[in-house]
Amino acid sequence: MVDILVHKFVKDYQNIENAHVRTSYGVMASIVGIFCNVLLFAGKFTVGIVLHSVSVMADAFNNLSDAASSVIGFVGVKMASKPADQDHPFGHGRIEYIAALIVSFLVIEVGLSFLKTSIGKIREPEELAFSTISILVLLASIGVKLWMAYFNRKLGKRIHSSVMMATATDAMGDVVTTSATVLSLLFCRITGINIDGFVGLAVALVVMWAGVGIAKDTLEPLIGEAVDPELYQRITEFVESYQGILGSHDLIVHNYGPTRSLASIHAEVPNDVGIEVSHEIIDKIEREAAKKLGIFLVIHMDPVEVRDDRVTAVRSQVAAVLKEIDDRLSLHDFRMVDGTEQINLIFDVVVPFEYQGETLTRLQLDIMERVSLLDARYQCVMTMEKGYVSKA
Repeated sequence: MVDILVHKFVKDYQNIENAHVRTSYGVMASIVGIFCNVLLFAGKFTVGIVLHSVSVMADAFNNLSDAASSVIGFVGVKMASKPADQDHPFGHGRIEYIAALIVSFLVIEVGLSFLKTSIGKIREPEELAFSTISILVLLASIGVKLWMAYFNRKLGKRIHSSVMMATATDAMGDVVTTSATVLSLLFCRITGINIDGFVGLAVALVVMWAGVGIAKDTLEPLIGEAVDPELYQRITEFVESYQGILGSHDLIVHNYGPTRSLASIHAEVPNDVGIEVSHEIIDKIEREAAKKLGIFLVIHMDPVEVRDDRVTAVRSQVAAVLKEIDDRLSLHDFRMVDGTEQINLIFDVVVPFEYQGETLTRLQLDIMERVSLLDARYQCVMTMEKGYVSKA
């Protein structure tokens, strides 16, 4: 069913790096979400009135908020697809995150509203009316929400959309809340004990938790998050695949929307190759990164000693010292400045974020001490820096 919708409504659906194709995916997902959630709201609202059930009513209005979320998502996707202009040279892609943030506030507001209603029902419970047809409607809604979760998760993974993944998570939350509502009705039918208000309270809390989760997922790219390891590997392997590039480091990615990223990276080049030759290679990589990866890439050249065996040997020794201390440590930009009584080893060390304050100072002293054991003349001139790659 998902592939049928994609093939029918998304032109050139395989070209997911294209901004227009990605917008088509978003528009289709929003329309499907609006239709399904309005349909579920109508069915559950009717059931809630018939059964006098606050938990069913809470569930119904949760679906209505989901429909409103889809409307906002639709508007957000369309606005985010606007091309770059003089005031916004990197486009309007972040509007999609802002739209998702608005959605999260709507979801939280619905949860708070029914939290208040549920507390009132706990204090003054109303008699529930039982209907087999109503139960069947609710079970059908669970099936629809399961499909919507699968639909959004599949498309979200395909086009790398955090908004769709958040919508999928929200749909699974709806499955849980509706299932709880059905169980409360069956429990009341079997035992005669009305727990509708308590279930409504649980539904409200789950709804609010889903809203908080969506807010968290959309705030992270707005604030500025670490590079995804998969993207890090894609970019570094792409850069290092070119002849004349020995290695890379210091990759930073700035996100301006799901398909709009700017990145910078340091590429290591042999120091015995002419600067014009290396510059031509760098220019080629930058051009092809825009075409093949869809990323505006800026590359800084770092010359690396390749002919002096003594320098390369000492570099390997220092790298081994770092690995002995912590295998997560790495170095780059290594240089040696010779003197008669002192030899300066100049390099940068990439350290995990947990090294702060005193622990970072102790790490520096530990490196200096161990390197001096290799040769008493060695003096480390280090720049300690943090990586930009996510742990996840």
